Amino acid sequence: MRAVPGGRRGAPRASGIRWDRVSRIGLLLVFAVIVVLYVQPLHSYVSTWQHAKAKRAEVQRLTRENERLRARRQALRSPATLEREARRMGMIKPGERPYVVKGLPKGR
Repeated sequence: MRAVPGGRRGAPRASGIRWDRVSRIGLLLVFAVIVVLYVQPLHSYVSTWQHAKAKRAEVQRLTRENERLRARRQALRSPATLEREARRMGMIKPGERPYVVKGLPKGR
């Protein structure tokens, strides 16, 4: 058997370094650094995902509006629709005589 410095066998040294605790603390610090390094990219990923979701919703809204406007443009190419819209705005054809009727009951 070898002699243990300090006199007693198996007794912890008062001034010795506890390497098991140091390694645990070092491991926890490395883990904390890794977590911190993942936070920013994760935040960036989530914000980009939310931004893309909002943009997709806007594209869908604009696509529906585009379809509605295309249908309206197609309808306005018809002479009957064009005349109806012009009369709704109070326009008359050349040579027509406008009349204003007053005192009619209001529609429901």
